[in-house]
Amino acid sequence: MKVLVQITHPAHVHFFRPYIEEAADLGHNVRVIAIRKEMSLDLLDSYGISYDIVCQPAKRDINQIRTQMRLTRGTYRAAKSFNPDVLTAIGGTSVSHVSKLVDGKSLVFYDTEHATLQNSITYPFAERICTPDCYQDNIGPKQVRYPGYHELAYLHPDRFEADPSVLETVGVSESDSIVILRIVSWEAAHDVGEDGFDDIRDVVQQLESTGAKVLITSEAPLPRELETNRASVPPHKMHDLMSFADLFIGEGSTMAAESAVLGTPAIYVSSIELGYTNELEEKYDLVYNCSGENKQKKAIEKAISILSDNDHQIWQHRREKLFEDKIDTTQFIIEQISDMAGHSSKT
Repeated sequence: MKVLVQITHPAHVHFFRPYIEEAADLGHNVRVIAIRKEMSLDLLDSYGISYDIVCQPAKRDINQIRTQMRLTRGTYRAAKSFNPDVLTAIGGTSVSHVSKLVDGKSLVFYDTEHATLQNSITYPFAERICTPDCYQDNIGPKQVRYPGYHELAYLHPDRFEADPSVLETVGVSESDSIVILRIVSWEAAHDVGEDGFDDIRDVVQQLESTGAKVLITSEAPLPRELETNRASVPPHKMHDLMSFADLFIGEGSTMAAESAVLGTPAIYVSSIELGYTNELEEKYDLVYNCSGENKQKKAIEKAISILSDNDHQIWQHRREKLFEDKIDTTQFIIEQISDMAGHSSKT
């Protein structure tokens, strides 16, 4: 069984890594292709995953169209030479199109409802689209819902145990009050016109006034005076750090969900609303969504409240409740790929 895995974002490396590591034992011959993004390639290298680069990325607006065309062309060339039974990706525009040309099956995973343009040119061509059961849109008969999140492919307790040595790497201890602050670049096509914090300096100042050590992870350049707050941790160790944090606050929905499933309270500050962050708030009380007017003010008030009365047992109890309902997403990935390959005309 041949499986082509496409990586276009660092989060996709985390998502597919456990499957890729188990693939050989399953009898799956996997080829990984990637877009040239430094963070993605660093993660692939850190995990010892072999890959082929098939596309050079561009930035937003009209260049996104050019990048998508390059990616589709590169994916086609890779698939033509590899002849896969299954082509799989998160988002999956290119694999859904290319699969039709190489007699393969496209398996798309996605959890982002507001990527309406991308979804409109992907879903009609995909053979199967797997979404968390909290996904707000009804795609139709191609959709397979599952009780989980993307983040549980790699942070499920059966697959992840935090390494405390990361604390020494960033110069903190378990007794410190640690806050991870995430800033995004807003350059993704589906992020155009969206926003998060108004004044990052004010956010840091108010968080530090509680005595917390604020560690920033940012896709965008930081003000010079905040560079000393940048978290100096290798990308593949970030989840270890998040596990020992007292709070996550930021503009990234993926990191908010990652924090939640690790049992770290998360505040998601964004004009974007998503099914999975809504569920993590409404059902499990592990994420707090701050959107609309005064979202920064509301987020800081909530952060100070959490830090002033942070009982770790409360968050762990909520995390345990989540795992009573949710599955190991990697096991679901394996089942879906195996099932799709079983329906391939090549097997």
